[in-house]
Amino acid sequence: MVMRIALTYLLSMSAVMTATGQQVDVWIGTDTTGGSPSRGVYHLTLDDSSGVLSESSLAAEAEKPGFLARHPKLDVLYSTSPQGVVAWRIVRSGGGPPKLEKLNERESGDGSSTHVSVDPTGGVLLSAQYGGGSVASYPLKEDGSIGMRTSLLKHDQPSGVVADRQDACHPHSVFTTPDNRYAVVPDLGADRVFVHKLDPGSARLMPHGSVATPAGSGPRHLKFHPSGKWGYVVNELAMSVTALAYNADAGELTMIETVPTLSQAQIDHERSNTAGEIRVHPTGRFLYASNRGHDSVTVFAIDDATGKLKQVQVEPIRGSWPRNFGLSPSGKWLLAAGADSHTVAAFEINPQSGALQFIRQSAYVPSPICVEFE
Repeated sequence: MVMRIALTYLLSMSAVMTATGQQVDVWIGTDTTGGSPSRGVYHLTLDDSSGVLSESSLAAEAEKPGFLARHPKLDVLYSTSPQGVVAWRIVRSGGGPPKLEKLNERESGDGSSTHVSVDPTGGVLLSAQYGGGSVASYPLKEDGSIGMRTSLLKHDQPSGVVADRQDACHPHSVFTTPDNRYAVVPDLGADRVFVHKLDPGSARLMPHGSVATPAGSGPRHLKFHPSGKWGYVVNELAMSVTALAYNADAGELTMIETVPTLSQAQIDHERSNTAGEIRVHPTGRFLYASNRGHDSVTVFAIDDATGKLKQVQVEPIRGSWPRNFGLSPSGKWLLAAGADSHTVAAFEINPQSGALQFIRQSAYVPSPICVEFE
């Protein structure tokens, strides 16, 4: 298993060195509620050699397609919805921007979904229901359409530390481990990352364990290091990142350290501050976390021996309220979504330090809250 993860790591580094000089499709999930100008899922392209962004275009009208996930093998995209999850076929024709055609939709069994992801085999779709306090799984068919839901696990251990946010469990996202044996679920209301055993063949989830994050931290999103040894969770309420060691044999996460994304002076200077997204660079050398309110991305260097973090930079996103951002597959660019400024801004990534530099490229996208690369 260790050799397989190491090989995946080497292949990912090879892809970073070769995936340049092309137009890369970027899909944008949006917030369509509360008077938002958004109408659904949007599309734009990134020139991987220059960082130039195209104008955005509406790919599909949809209600609350906030978070997106790409099928690893098929031209299919998945989105959240008020009822559950939606599968979209990507249609490329006529030389214009691609469009999305709905394949089908499934109810979560617990209301609106907040986050979706697809396992590496392309056989399982996972969703997290923040309001319902649950995580669900669905088998995916050969054409990418969604089968009937096979699991719905409810979380019931709220921490209660932050009274208005943690009086109930709130799973905020769900991801598979690098070996695809488990699904990990950061739960903002529980101050825990739950680990559920995943059977890819039957698309079923079974409770397995959890790891606690600091009290009142509010874990939101998690990303694994390409080596498979570490995971990193961004804590929305505490404005911090917790580094975790992953024991693949036992399916266990253990805490290594927790570091702030901003100084206390930076936090105190803003009326409101909450952490948003987290991403690990394809090389595994750098980590990025977004700060809403301060409207910035914090850059960390990852120690290749311990997995610990050292802050490199805090870079403003040239926009407002970065709920999400994405890293290009080549590792050359970061696209930061300003949900309140209706912008997606491009930053060049320094390959030696991981630091960001704004390249004066920004596209208009109404209420962007998810950046999903092809």
